[in-house]
Amino acid sequence: MNIPADLKYSPDHEWIKIEGNIATVGITDFAQGQLGDVVFVDIQTEGETLSKSDIFGAIEAVKTVADAFMPLSGKIVEVNSQLESSPESVNKDPYGAGWMVKIEMSDLSEVDSLLDAEAYKALL
Repeated sequence: MNIPADLKYSPDHEWIKIEGNIATVGITDFAQGQLGDVVFVDIQTEGETLSKSDIFGAIEAVKTVADAFMPLSGKIVEVNSQLESSPESVNKDPYGAGWMVKIEMSDLSEVDSLLDAEAYKALL
């Protein structure tokens, strides 16, 4: 299982890459493996400001549908539009082409509540 050391993680199995006040978010390799083949990603929250733990979208797989949760509070400034035509990117490249949203963080102190790679491995 791939758990990159340079990312942060939420207990809800989202990964977070922080660059300045922008956080790129997707689901982890573990999460995509649990879901199975992703067939649709539904994110209708672009431009919205959401709080940590709010649902920002849904991930539909062959076996189930799962909510995607905000790991940090902020405004969704970009949605990965490539997922509309290539939802399988979430399975094939969860930490690259399978990213889901970019968030302009509104409370940088929330970053401290995220897990590092070792803590995420321990959670699993």
